[in-house]
Amino acid sequence: MTEGRDTEGRERILGGIRRALRRGPLSGEDAEAVDRRLREHPRGPVPGRADQDHTALFRRMAEGASATVAPLDGWSDVPAAVAAYLRDRNAPSEVRLAPHPDLTGLNWAADAPTLTVSTGPAAGDTAVGIARAHTGVAETGTLFLHSDPHGPTTLNFLPEIHIVALSTRDLVGVYEDAWARLRADGAGWVPRTVNMITGPSRTADIEQTLQLGAHGPRALHILLVADGDG
Repeated sequence: MTEGRDTEGRERILGGIRRALRRGPLSGEDAEAVDRRLREHPRGPVPGRADQDHTALFRRMAEGASATVAPLDGWSDVPAAVAAYLRDRNAPSEVRLAPHPDLTGLNWAADAPTLTVSTGPAAGDTAVGIARAHTGVAETGTLFLHSDPHGPTTLNFLPEIHIVALSTRDLVGVYEDAWARLRADGAGWVPRTVNMITGPSRTADIEQTLQLGAHGPRALHILLVADGDG
């Protein structure tokens, strides 16, 4: 039933576009050319700085956008790194964890005994959210996080402090490569929600004065985990 409604809605939208363009549906070679372009995802020009070392470039760009970055030797270091970061900021010790196996499989009780850890989507009173990034884009220091059972989108926006674990093997140079990874993991499809996060939330709407945390987390802390080639 839902699929039928979606198809009808799509046809209404396309019909409106065709009427505005004063033409009918594409056919023959034109339709094939459009389908081929959608299938092949041709790449455009990319910036030369993407050829630099991805780890170093990502860190420099992320820190330039007011994020903090902590390089870690491995995933087992994540709990202690989270506890140390929150302790140094005198931040709450209650954290909400994304139900991702790279995070839930860690020994939080033994390695971060000062933390109270729960798992699942963020609520309105969640102060600290911990997520797993799908990809990091070195050219801008941007994190790609997408919705799925292991990644509640609310963790990216509701907490005051957003901590994101990113493997160095998930670093790419440019956005085109990030989208290609998403499509490859989804067998050609992309997730329903993809959030591209560069630094903490900010605005300068009021008197052109930069304020952090206006529409989301006030702090973004990235745990850059050495994990294979990066």
